[in-house]
Amino acid sequence: MLDELRQAALRQRGERVLRLVVAGCKRLLSERGETNSLSIARGLVERIDELDGWQLDAFFDYLAKDLSPDPQAVLRHAHDYAQRRDAASLIALVQTTEPPRQELLRRLNRTPGGTACILRLRRGVLDRLKKHPELMALEADMLHLLSSWFNPGFLKMQRVDWNSPAQLLEKIIHHEAVHEIDGWDDLRRRLQPDRRCFAFFHPQLPGEPLIFVEVALLQEMPGAIAPLIDKSSTPLATDRFRVAAFYSISNCEPGLRGVSLGNFLIKSVAEQLQRELPRLRTFCTLSPIPGLASWLLSEPDITALSGIRKSVIEDLVEAREALRAATGGRLADLQLSTTHERLDTEMQSALMSLAAAYLLYVSPTPAGDPVARFHLDNGARLERLNWRGNPSPKGLKQAFGLMVNYLYDLDKIEASHEKFKQGEVARSRAVHTLM
Repeated sequence: MLDELRQAALRQRGERVLRLVVAGCKRLLSERGETNSLSIARGLVERIDELDGWQLDAFFDYLAKDLSPDPQAVLRHAHDYAQRRDAASLIALVQTTEPPRQELLRRLNRTPGGTACILRLRRGVLDRLKKHPELMALEADMLHLLSSWFNPGFLKMQRVDWNSPAQLLEKIIHHEAVHEIDGWDDLRRRLQPDRRCFAFFHPQLPGEPLIFVEVALLQEMPGAIAPLIDKSSTPLATDRFRVAAFYSISNCEPGLRGVSLGNFLIKSVAEQLQRELPRLRTFCTLSPIPGLASWLLSEPDITALSGIRKSVIEDLVEAREALRAATGGRLADLQLSTTHERLDTEMQSALMSLAAAYLLYVSPTPAGDPVARFHLDNGARLERLNWRGNPSPKGLKQAFGLMVNYLYDLDKIEASHEKFKQGEVARSRAVHTLM
């Protein structure tokens, strides 16, 4: 009985907070004075941050339904614009079709803590989107606004080094998503003079990295990840730097999913390193292929790949069957270190050819490898496949231990980007010969 009373009291308190939040939204939207708006927004942000669980569900429902455009008004103004086709009717139509929730989010964003609040809200929407597709329009509005507010022109690129605040360094360790950082000694090695780390920051979120990239300065293009993240390795002398290899890029803010930041960060870092170290001639990546194993193990119809000569298709089918025979009919065994180490040169070539086909002909499609799509759409060239680039359990599970280099030729980025948009992957002769 006592528990039921407690639950009822909590429910009543939650409903009261929710009513106050909705009332605050209505008041903020109706307020004309900027000073009062900021005060209302500040209090509203504090209350929104209290919402959780069913309260957030109800709040999102309010934003999605009550703060959508008036269909009848939209229809009326659309008809008016269709008849008149002048600037005034177009402006009226645009203003009518904009959901009131966009203006609400703009006003919340103006107050301290507002930007962080909106990012938390979007994380909540993204978490619910699969089960609640009715939130899709709300999500589109959030993405539209955040893409403007987090335009690279408003961001500050900052180098992270061993002298950076401890709190920031802890966040780098926590958010590293590609190659886990094994404590402070590992991080210290990744910040030595032949290693660099750069992050984007937003003025409304001081001390919070949005995305960061790790770079290794080397003599030659790397073919394996282990030497780059070996915390006991000896730093390379500055006068021997010839290659800048991007080996990890990590997003820190889930609320910014879909907002393009990584491509601008890589290009900005490349330009800064070129100014700082004129001897650098090559900018490349050492990248995973996270979708390769799942693609091959899904038994794809290789004959359906477009843009490949019939003879090459036949070679790829034979390569897969040869690998199947070599693994006793269990292609999944290619994810095991013991199987991998037994493959002879012919079987290695077979696997490399299938990987090249995946990157060249599946990447331009929506089903393509996400890392490949990111770099190729960013204007990089598919440069080289590396056998046993990452023989760790994770590397074997994702891509049978293979890794890939993408080359950023700063003079050809735009041409490669346009080529990829047309469905063609810019590739080196070495990759082309794998087919």
